[in-house]
Amino acid sequence: MRMKIAMLALGLAMLAAPLPAAERLIIYTSMKESLIGGIVDGFKKKNPGASVDYQSAGAGKLMAKIAAERESGKILADVIWTSEVPDFYNMKNEGILAKYETPLIKEILNPFDDYDGHFTAARLGTLGIAINTDFIKTPPAQWSDLFKPEYKGAFGIADPALSGTSYMSVALLEKQFGWSFFEKLRENRARIGKGSGQVIDDTASGELVACLAVDYITNDKIAKGAHIALYYPPELLMAPSPIAIFKNSPNLATAKKFVDYLLSPDSQVLIAGEGTLSVRSDVKNPAGFMLPEAADALKRAIKIDYRAMMATKEATIKKFTDTLQGKN
Repeated sequence: MRMKIAMLALGLAMLAAPLPAAERLIIYTSMKESLIGGIVDGFKKKNPGASVDYQSAGAGKLMAKIAAERESGKILADVIWTSEVPDFYNMKNEGILAKYETPLIKEILNPFDDYDGHFTAARLGTLGIAINTDFIKTPPAQWSDLFKPEYKGAFGIADPALSGTSYMSVALLEKQFGWSFFEKLRENRARIGKGSGQVIDDTASGELVACLAVDYITNDKIAKGAHIALYYPPELLMAPSPIAIFKNSPNLATAKKFVDYLLSPDSQVLIAGEGTLSVRSDVKNPAGFMLPEAADALKRAIKIDYRAMMATKEATIKKFTDTLQGKN
């Protein structure tokens, strides 16, 4: 009888005790809701015990949030995934990223020659020349085509002071062609827009006839019926989107699983479906998107020293602005 009572008491105690909580993964990302939401849903199906929350916002806002959290003593996120490559070098230098060399690195197209596991490219974003097809009838084949009369006063570049992607593009173009490229754009009265999305909207509306354009934003507009098309000169502008794990994440094992899932075909098909390039050569671009093949894009991409680009950011933005505004 005593044994039965003891066993009953033990059973009641076990019922009363809380079950172990599932690891709660928190992701900060600049990817839009339609993309990150689908990826998170897929990850949870593959990992039923995982609880995942995410915050989607601009990279600048996320970095400000991380800075405030560090000031208060703890970064709340486990994982960060944005398109601002310099931020990842900064975070690595500051010692806040965990080192995780994913086993899938051998399967992906890696744009970082200095890869060491502190961050891994999860998307190969590209920028090309978007044209309004109602106004421009001959597609641009070279960057120098932007100096032609049909683009005069109506080619736009997003302000690199407001857009990290635009800054990266300006730095790449300056490295490849020098400041004379922007001086010739000024002579053709090129315009500085606001955000990357705004210059594409202005091109779709006809306020501009062309712009320097992010692939997935442009392809989304095309899918919705905008009279625009995207073209890539031989020297390609690439803006990879890295993912990293914060060093003090309490959910390190789950974070590593998420990185691996993000690089898997299941997730990369979703990324390609958004009108941008997968890091996997075995994931093909959906029909209808005017995108290069990922391996070819990586081969054609202008190479740059990201550390040097960070060090000269303020000076480059000032010179770009002064040049296009005719202050030089």
